[in-house]
Amino acid sequence: MRNGSTNGYAHLTSKTSYAHRTHINVILISLSVKSPFRPIFDALKEGKFTLLVTNEILTEYEEKLAEKTRPDIAQNVIRLLLNLPNVQKADVWYRWNLISADADDNKYTDCAVATNAKCVVSDDAHFRVLKNIPFPKIELLNSNEFLLLLQK
Repeated sequence: MRNGSTNGYAHLTSKTSYAHRTHINVILISLSVKSPFRPIFDALKEGKFTLLVTNEILTEYEEKLAEKTRPDIAQNVIRLLLNLPNVQKADVWYRWNLISADADDNKYTDCAVATNAKCVVSDDAHFRVLKNIPFPKIELLNSNEFLLLLQK
């Protein structure tokens, strides 16, 4: 994890048409069956929300998952994501550079803008700058907020 981030992660549990861009820290905390955030991952598998990704995001997911678990688990999770009908791959053609504190996080905001995502879900402190950027407006939810949204 980067400095300033927590191990937060959340997903929707109610059928919605929301499209979300979910930061890796949220994915990591929702994988364990013992995690209080597991309903997020379960909701993803059940198609209760749309996860928007790019190749760059999938690569980071696989790298971080392999670091925190094992490479074979990371590959299985990526394979699962790629086979879920509610995981949509996107192409990003413009770099907004909205997060200057950690430029690597811009892959998530760029994906959100390119796909007109409902929100970005992250517990990384660097994303808080989004609350002060009027355009392009990106709603930011932390893992707890997203979990509550899914449970409605």
